[in-house]
Amino acid sequence: MAKSSYSSILKSARRLSVAGMALLTAVLQSGCAGAPDGVEVVTDFELNRYLGTWYEIARLDHRFERGLSRVTANYSMRDDGGVSVVNRGYQLSSEEWEEATGKAYFVGAPDIGQLKVSFFGPFYGGYNIMELDKDDYQYALVAGPDRSYLWILARSPKLDQETLDALVNIAKMANFPTEELIYVDQSEIGGP
Repeated sequence: MAKSSYSSILKSARRLSVAGMALLTAVLQSGCAGAPDGVEVVTDFELNRYLGTWYEIARLDHRFERGLSRVTANYSMRDDGGVSVVNRGYQLSSEEWEEATGKAYFVGAPDIGQLKVSFFGPFYGGYNIMELDKDDYQYALVAGPDRSYLWILARSPKLDQETLDALVNIAKMANFPTEELIYVDQSEIGGP
């Protein structure tokens, strides 16, 4: 085989490889930024009312939050129209605060409670608000891209039991493994 043919084939293979990786990345990103099958997200969503600090009341366990207590999420506007996300939690074993900063953008219309969030590079995951206190924005039930990601959030460190039970029941009816929920310790450091 002539050297120029070999070079031409190699260049074509590289282009296909780069195009394949770009396609794979696009497919992975779009698949991870959606909602779990059958999960409805809230409508008439108002981002400005959602901004601010939320306390994590309960969650399904994941390595990136394992062992964290006193977890909060703070949402604020970015200059590019997206949302700045700062998640913070206390790791008792190391007696240190851990923090992760990310960004979020709407997947579709800004009045639909469905965003994509990223904490590293070009990779996004789904942030799907399944239930929301539309009167006062005091609690939210949030799912990730599949049923292994679920959070119950509130504007204060404690959520009344009736509301908590109702949110857990909504998640259970949507086939989330609610028996695996971790209820987050929101007590003060040095407190009981």
